[in-house]
This record gives sequence, C-alpha cells and structure tokens, in this order.
Amino acid sequence: MNQKEIKELIEFLIDKDIAEFELERGDVKLRVKRGGTHAAPQVVTVAAPLPVAAAPLISAPAPAPPAPAASGAPAEPAPAAAPGARAAEDESGWLIVKSPIVGTFYESPSPGAPPFVKPGDAVGVGQVLCIVEAMKLMNEIESDHAGTIVKIFVTNGQPVEYGQKLFAVKP
Repeated sequence: MNQKEIKELIEFLIDKDIAEFELERGDVKLRVKRGGTHAAPQVVTVAAPLPVAAAPLISAPAPAPPAPAASGAPAEPAPAAAPGARAAEDESGWLIVKSPIVGTFYESPSPGAPPFVKPGDAVGVGQVLCIVEAMKLMNEIESDHAGTIVKIFVTNGQPVEYGQKLFAVKP
C-alpha cells in the first residue's frame, strides 16, 4: 500500500464520516482513527516491511461534528464502556444499543435460522442480540442491560456504521 492509496482511503473515510477503520493486508496492518473536533486523523502502520511507515501521512483536519440541536432536550450521555455493544439513554427512557464496528448486520446465526431477538423479547445482560460481520469475522453483539426489545432499527443484511443505532431496549 503506497502513500497515494493511504491518502485516498483517508479522504474516503472523511467523506463518509467514518471515525475508525482498520485494514490488514498480508503483513501490513493499517489503522485510522479520527478524534475530536479539529484533530487530524491518526494513522498507524504496523509490521510493514514496505517504506509505508516512513512516508508522511496526512494533514487534513477532520470535519467538525454537527452542532447540537437548540431544543431543550438533554444531551445523550456517553456510551457505557463494555466489550460488546454500546448503549446510551434515549429521551424516552429506552436504552439504545449501537454498533461498535462497521460491518453487515445479521439478525440470526445462519440463513434460515430464527433471529436472536425480535421486538417484545426479554433480554438479559450478555445475551447475543445480533451479529455484525466485519472483514469475514462474525462479531456477536451482546446486550449490556436487561430489558425488553422495543425496536430494531436495521434490517437483516444491511450495512451498518460505527455508532449506528441497532436496537432500543426498555429497561
């Protein structure tokens, strides 16, 4: 992977507003993570025998996030730190389970199998809610809270972004 390809990839990630991306190609591992409002993307190349690591990376600033709405609604608290999905309190008291990675959403363990959960199902902490496939790896997304599934925001086979809403859980 050369400097031009890395630049194009980062420009694509900025254009699509993707905050974090990881790529492994042979013995080259590339991770791009954008932070803060005006922070430049961080690019880390690991185990690259190519001159990629020595190349100057990128200096384009990350786009500023949209300003919060001027409504009187309280801001959404930070996501819970958990190994599985991320959850945040919604205005209606529901817990929103968000995708911790970019990938493809699957509601069941295999085609033709019943879905892990459907609206109205009771779920417990650590229960598998869905699978998000990323780079041929099947990542089980687990519930951080006990409650009842109220809403599913995505459909089977749909691509999902990092932080995209997947489920609403009523505690």
